[in-house]
Amino acid sequence: MTAVTVTVRMTADEFLALPADETGRRYQLIEGELVVNEPTWMHSCSQGTILFALRSWTSAESGRGQTGLPIDVRLDERNVHGPDVVWYRDGRVPARSDSPPYPVPDLVVEVRSPSTWRFDIGAKKANYERYGVAELWLVDTAADVVLVFRRSQPKAPLFDVSLELGAGDTLASPLLPGFALAVGEIYAD
Repeated sequence: MTAVTVTVRMTADEFLALPADETGRRYQLIEGELVVNEPTWMHSCSQGTILFALRSWTSAESGRGQTGLPIDVRLDERNVHGPDVVWYRDGRVPARSDSPPYPVPDLVVEVRSPSTWRFDIGAKKANYERYGVAELWLVDTAADVVLVFRRSQPKAPLFDVSLELGAGDTLASPLLPGFALAVGEIYAD
């Protein structure tokens, strides 16, 4: 007899009621499916570089919002995502006393992990677009590029601007006036 992998299906309420994993693993609920995130060293380094750059930018002046690491963001009854880095504009930052799940961020960063990339470029991208994320950065550590998806206007119904930035390009955003990060720094050894 061969082993069969069983997909665990659940609702957002069931997912949010799960106890924390004793090993520290992070899970997400994507289209009703429980998905484990297994980041690599490169993932962690890229995530840290982006977080540090965003945190430096937000700290340089008041009114620039806040950035953070993975948090549970409930999108609907089948989706609770855990973006690798989030940014909330001033006035939308969750309060210190707020408990999960948190509101949809203004900027979401997803860094390639072997276990989640197919979701990042597929279902998660579609969900972020559907639920109003203003901008999405997909950091592809295999190709050393950043795929940027944004809305040209705040009320645009879809991501109608897409960019592919390589090592010689600078990552910037209309949401973050004055922010700039050389894409090559994200992949530096």
